[in-house]
Amino acid sequence: MNNALKAMASGLAGAVVLTVVHETLRRFVPNAPRMDVLGMRSIEKLMTKADQEPPHDKEELHNWALAGDVVSNSLYYSLAGTGKNAWWRGVALGAAAGAGAVLLPGPLGLGEEPSNKTTKTQVMTVSYYLLGGLVAAALGYALGSDDSDD
Repeated sequence: MNNALKAMASGLAGAVVLTVVHETLRRFVPNAPRMDVLGMRSIEKLMTKADQEPPHDKEELHNWALAGDVVSNSLYYSLAGTGKNAWWRGVALGAAAGAGAVLLPGPLGLGEEPSNKTTKTQVMTVSYYLLGGLVAAALGYALGSDDSDD
């Protein structure tokens, strides 16, 4: 398997873990981040700007948002790459994504509450994305351990 495929596999692993953690904890933890809500708002906003009709069924819109999250986060986390340097890249990417998820929704017109409702919500948001980066880094490191150039 070449390094690009290894990086994509590690990115997918990070994105799937992030999504599973988010979807599980939002059902059980009060004030958990609602990144799914931000995703649904993003889809509605983008489709409306493109003169397209977003799905009216909330479950369908939610599924679109989750799929979009997995695809975009997979691509993002794949930047952690492979080899020993995947660790610092994964941590940096996860921390940056978490900070962005807390700081950007308001200015982007998506609302602040889903990721900023409480300090606990903010900490959980950053933690989830950091976890995704760590998972991508761990797998990227493991898959690239036989590579001598990284």
